[in-house]
Amino acid sequence: MRALLSGFAALPIPVAVAAQSFNHAELALFRALKRQPNALARYTYLSDVMPSLSPVEQRLALQLFASAESELGLYDQAILAFPLKSRIPPDVALPTAAGWRARDAVQVITRLAADRRIVMINEAHHNAHTRVLTLALLPRLRALGFNYFAAEALTDDPNLMHRGYPVNASGTEYLHEPLYGDIVRAAIQLGFTVVSYDAGGGSTQARETAQAENLYRKVVASDPGARLFVHAGYAHIDKARGRLGPVAPMAMQLQKLTGHDPLSIDQTEFLQDTPSPSGPYGQLVDRFHPESPVVLLHRGDGKPWSDQPALYDLNVILPPSVSLDSFGDESLYGTRLDSKTLLLRDTTRFSFITPNLNFLRRPAWLALDRQRSPYPISTSLCRTTVPCVVEAQYLDEATDAVAADRYAFLKPNGASKLYLRPGGYRLRARGVDSKTLSRKIIRIAETRPSAEP
Repeated sequence: MRALLSGFAALPIPVAVAAQSFNHAELALFRALKRQPNALARYTYLSDVMPSLSPVEQRLALQLFASAESELGLYDQAILAFPLKSRIPPDVALPTAAGWRARDAVQVITRLAADRRIVMINEAHHNAHTRVLTLALLPRLRALGFNYFAAEALTDDPNLMHRGYPVNASGTEYLHEPLYGDIVRAAIQLGFTVVSYDAGGGSTQARETAQAENLYRKVVASDPGARLFVHAGYAHIDKARGRLGPVAPMAMQLQKLTGHDPLSIDQTEFLQDTPSPSGPYGQLVDRFHPESPVVLLHRGDGKPWSDQPALYDLNVILPPSVSLDSFGDESLYGTRLDSKTLLLRDTTRFSFITPNLNFLRRPAWLALDRQRSPYPISTSLCRTTVPCVVEAQYLDEATDAVAADRYAFLKPNGASKLYLRPGGYRLRARGVDSKTLSRKIIRIAETRPSAEP
């Protein structure tokens, strides 16, 4: 029996799941994952235990599984494994092209940030596409005079600024994802003072309060003239109660502590969860056709659109990451009916047990607007051992540095690409046990602009 590709919409997960409290079984799952030596081992462990978990525990496990996929460079697989469902307030209508126009998010946010002391942007932890805009904003905000950058995934690393790049011990597993590492590298290179601020343990409210107090103490109280750029997760950037229920979010409390109204930017309410155009995200894409991150501006007063303006100032709409072309050779999956519909041979639920997702092409946004070039890799680097991870590290960084890019081969006879900036790299393949399977030195040449005709 065949199923439409839109069947991938099963198991939509609300954004609020990322801010839940955890029971004893879920805490045991965290402890078990902590014992795994690397992301590939966490991926394998979750694949094995997922069927035996309760439905509630499976939802948490899916989020952790998707985060492991993201860390392994399986970006579109992560989107499909943990699909965040947009939940629009009942009194909110989606913008139409007649009343709104799409504009480049970097340009709009730079303009809006000109007179702000604090800018906050959020991410979905399993979706590295939500890190691309932060990377693009760093040089723009630095040029405006922003001088502090705070990242939720960082922990205390006294040598970070002197070293100039993050190592695995610099933060949580989220920081191990290559785009997150690039954000921290870029912030240091641009002259930001990079600070950690997250707080663990206690209730959700205790964490939000501690985050706000840490930012106030480390930045504003010690440097009254500071201008702060914060990269956080989900609802931490909200300026009022709502998505966290009765909990007062970090941004709301920081505003009270500082007296500064932050420019708050949401990227998580309208995210691609499937290749289907039927949901709110798909409708917005169909109306505005974003090819890069965009903000919607009202055609009358020019103000940016926010579906919940009491919480955040604007929504960012990212271009689609997953498309039918992501699936490569359609003969592996079924028959293409038209440009938007594919009949699948395999009707199995799309999550971790579907082998076909192992062959998704990597998303085009990894080129970072041609700042990075594709470098071909294959399972030949794994020396017959799969699953295995192939990663590239900058030659001038230590062996425990966060990788420049990484990709996991889960099946034999695979080929893919790493996306790398010009320069020298150590290329290494390793297995689930972290043992090195092969290594070599590679160099990526500068990309030459094409000649004018």
